Amino acid sequence: MTTLATAPALDLRTRFYDELDPLLDAHPDVDVVLAVIGSGYMGRAIARHPGRVIDIGIREQALIGVAGGLALAGRRPIVHTFASFLVERPYEQVKLDLGHQDVGAVLVSAGASYDVSAGGRTHQSPADVALISALPGWTVHVPGHADEVAELLHREAAGTGRTYLRLSGQRNARPGPVDGRLHLVRDGAIAAGGPLVVAVGPMLDSVLAATADLPVRVAWTATPHPLDAEGLRALAGPAPVLAVVEPYLEGTSAAPVAAALADRPSRVLHVGVPGEAELRRYGTPREHAAAHGLDAAGVRRRVSAFLG
Repeated sequence: MTTLATAPALDLRTRFYDELDPLLDAHPDVDVVLAVIGSGYMGRAIARHPGRVIDIGIREQALIGVAGGLALAGRRPIVHTFASFLVERPYEQVKLDLGHQDVGAVLVSAGASYDVSAGGRTHQSPADVALISALPGWTVHVPGHADEVAELLHREAAGTGRTYLRLSGQRNARPGPVDGRLHLVRDGAIAAGGPLVVAVGPMLDSVLAATADLPVRVAWTATPHPLDAEGLRALAGPAPVLAVVEPYLEGTSAAPVAAALADRPSRVLHVGVPGEAELRRYGTPREHAAAHGLDAAGVRRRVSAFLG
């Protein structure tokens, strides 16, 4: 009798859950800390690793406090819930119990900016990356493919630092390298130093579709913080014309981009979830992307006007 192997999950969040059991096997110092959300998907990991998947109930501040205590005791906590409950609600604990105590943890969010749009504003968090990036000592990964999630998760589980891994329902068709660098994906037959569009994480396929016939080059990264300043400078050229397309709060990368290009005359456009107007609607994630101008049509309008 032949047993067919289960194909790896394409959904980023599902892949995260699938990786937890082998990850706990491989890293005996790792514990997973939950606030209810996700526990129903971790049955195998819970059964095979008793006491190492800790569900503290719907207490998000305590979620981070417990992680800080585990880290002080020499454990490597992986902490998971929706982004708004992982970053915004317990932000003081993230700042103090992890950052101020200078201990490491891996925060893994789901929901992204508006994946849980049907849950209302409490479940939306476009400002999460900006908030984490404002704290010292953090690395932020925004993968765009399930294979990237698996690689990043195992790498960070073996590390000691503070990492935010942001999972999204949006994904790209193919995985990219998750080495922290900025990679040129399409040169568009444009000379080096010509207009450059940087796509972050799961925005790559939308950006490629949006700019298919525009005179731009396209680059990509899964690690927007810390930004690959050296790579950006190399690709942007001496007089950069640059658009940065991010799946979260517009302008989150403005400061590091400005710092990287401080010695060059540049024109820079930031495309993301607008911060000046709140969308007071439920709807679907696709409808939210269109309303915020983060679908392919919206990105095309912004980039075309910028180039025009």
